[in-house]
This record gives sequence, C-alpha cells and structure tokens, in this order.
Amino acid sequence: MEFEFEGRTEKEAIDKAAMELGLEKDDFDVEILETQKTGFFKKGYVRIKVHTGSFSADKQNRPNLTMAVQPPQNEFEQKMADFTAGVIERMGYPGKISILFREKNKLGIKIESSHSSILIGKKGKNLDALQLLLNIYAGRLGREDVRVILDTENYRIRREESLVRLAYNVAEKVRETRGSILLEPMNPFDRWLIHTTLNDIGDVETKSEGDGLYKQVRVYYRGLK
Repeated sequence: MEFEFEGRTEKEAIDKAAMELGLEKDDFDVEILETQKTGFFKKGYVRIKVHTGSFSADKQNRPNLTMAVQPPQNEFEQKMADFTAGVIERMGYPGKISILFREKNKLGIKIESSHSSILIGKKGKNLDALQLLLNIYAGRLGREDVRVILDTENYRIRREESLVRLAYNVAEKVRETRGSILLEPMNPFDRWLIHTTLNDIGDVETKSEGDGLYKQVRVYYRGLK
C-alpha cells in the first residue's frame, strides 16, 4: 500500500507517517516526491510517499532470529563461546557470549556488550571480520561443515531488513528509468540477499561486478547488459 505525507522537513514527514500508520520507521520505505527549501518568503516543505506493501509482507514471513538465547550445550559450542569472549576481551571490548540459534550446519553466536557499536563497525565490517575469525577457528576444531553466524544487538536481522528495502527501492527506480544502478561494495552474504530478493521480479536482473571479497551488485532493467 502507498500513502503520502507532508512536513516542513523530511524527518517531520517521516515521523508523521510512523505515528499515523502505527509503524516503526524501519517498517516502511520512503520516496521523496517533492522538496521545497526555506526562503525569505516561503517555508520549507517536503512531500513523501510511504510504501508498506512488499516489505511488510516479507518481514512477516521471515524467521524469528530474536529468539531466546541459550548457553553452550556441548564442547564445540563452549570452545566457540570461549574463543569469542577471549578475542573481544583482548580487543578491549568484553561482553557476554551465548548461543543465538542452532540449525543444520549452522551455529548462531550472540555478543551482549556495552561496546556493540564498535564491535559492529561501519556497515558491519568489524562484525564480519570477527565472524571470519570464528569460522577459521571452527575449521581448526575440525568443524569445517559448520557455518558460524556472529551477531550483536540484532544487527544481522536489521541489516537484512535494510537490504531488502534497498533492493525493492532500487528495483523500482530501475524499472522507472529502464536503466541500471550499481550498489555499494558488499560482502558475499549481503550480495546474495540482494540477488535472491530481486530474483522473482521478472523485468529486473542483478549481477556482481568487481574483484575480491567486497564486490558490487548491479541492478538493471532486463534487456540491458
């Protein structure tokens, strides 16, 4: 569904949308329709369009990754928890370690710390680096079959939701312009999420460009290469 709101600033318009729709600001997409700057004889003015459809439905169908945390239940989980605690303590940002979830060939580890923002880093790069260390350590323990997911402050799920919104917004712009948009460099999982989110949109395609771990995703209108 789509709704339009007005305000003297973009923030005021978004706040009004959240209050009137009864939603959190992360639960809808915002498109700026019109902006008028403040002048000598006129007040500032912003008109936005709020999209609540596809993202809200997608969010409802997502697995709950904010489940109750648990203590380690076996030797492998205990070693992973101890290793995580040791690494962040040596970094100078200690925290409490627990098990977030268990799935086949996948283990979620959660850090509770007053230094979470530092452990996450810009665009999650510190958290990604720590997660890489944990996966290397898991391999040294003979568990190359297990993928370790590290999270704190529910950053992973918030990041996923943010990327889903980004993907839909970019797809809409690409369909309107029948052109292409190159996104910022992303890690493999974030790129995968963009690809899979837009996989079912018939007139939009995606491809990765660049070298190294952090490649860019190009979203383009079908027929453009």
